[in-house]
Amino acid sequence: MPRRRRCRDGDGAETTTVPETMSDPTTEDEAFMAEALAEARAALALDEVPVGAVVVIDGTVVGRGHNRTRTDTDPTAHAEVRALRDAAAAIGDQRLRGAVLYSTVEPCFMCAGAASHARVARIVFGVRDPKFGACGSIGDVPREGRLNHTSAVTEGVGAEEARALMVGFFRSKREEAAERRAAESDGGAREGA
Repeated sequence: MPRRRRCRDGDGAETTTVPETMSDPTTEDEAFMAEALAEARAALALDEVPVGAVVVIDGTVVGRGHNRTRTDTDPTAHAEVRALRDAAAAIGDQRLRGAVLYSTVEPCFMCAGAASHARVARIVFGVRDPKFGACGSIGDVPREGRLNHTSAVTEGVGAEEARALMVGFFRSKREEAAERRAAESDGGAREGA
């Protein structure tokens, strides 16, 4: 049985409990992660890092987002932040109490912090991000007891497809860079001849 922690809303008035960790994904988790994976593919179609996210309240998707940092020239346009913004606008409240945030990749510190500010109850993600991950990899914002809100975390849902999207994207970027270097090197050799 997972240990439970107390959570408070921003005013400190309402107290609830949530599991500290949840490791067994449900069929519902897999269905909503499929929605996040569709968002990740939309990011890929824009030549963005393929990360997608959805926010679910009471079994309904209320927010969607995919990475658009390059497209929008906005370093905060991460999938999770965009999904949280979309959800807040849809329900007309900055607090997304009872919400579940599904992300194909472990949220970074900015996104995990935004989820905490929004009072997300649970974060579900596909694959860890060993360089920026803030839900267990290099930090653990959702379960940081010194914060005024904590969230349960489930990882590994949809991991295989999420990993394949990320690996494929970065492999293609490395191949493109190698082709550019080779073309530049060939062009320089011809000029010198």
